[in-house]
Amino acid sequence: MVRLTKIYTRGGDRGETSLGDGARVPKHAARVAAYGTVDEANAAIGLARLHTRGAADAMLARIQNDLFDLGADLCRPGLPAPGAKALRVVQTQIDRLEREIDAMNAKMKPLDSFVLPGGSAAAANLHLARTIIRRAERLITELAMSEPVNPLAVAYANRVSDHLFVLARHLNDDGGKDVLWVPGQNR
Repeated sequence: MVRLTKIYTRGGDRGETSLGDGARVPKHAARVAAYGTVDEANAAIGLARLHTRGAADAMLARIQNDLFDLGADLCRPGLPAPGAKALRVVQTQIDRLEREIDAMNAKMKPLDSFVLPGGSAAAANLHLARTIIRRAERLITELAMSEPVNPLAVAYANRVSDHLFVLARHLNDDGGKDVLWVPGQNR
């Protein structure tokens, strides 16, 4: 568990930050950009939650907690040794997302066009969060080209974006209030 007794340390005043293993890196390092973008997606989900209740809100609360797990995973370079206690994303977190996606998607008819962000405030905010987690996913995969990254971290980010898309449609009356793209409509 994390205990924060002091919010500012002045440790980053020269443009560096500490990773989970204590190493100091520039604040613009690829690893920091990746987990920082995960944090940004989490904040966008917080905005969406201002417009959700019940099961949808509970799903988003679990995702927000998991995104902190993802950030913790990404802030520790390398892969843990067997028996190490580093917090890592695990398959059960991905499996839960897939079960929730499948349950929501089963109620919706297939799409005939791409969905434009909107319909309801909750859905619009979830589409924003989805695009941010997609950016995080791109940064995570870029990081993985040069440094070891938990492969389940990549899979989790990918599945969260899918989940947010399906949940946005679910909150738009199971797609009934989706705003669909009409190719070339304004030519």
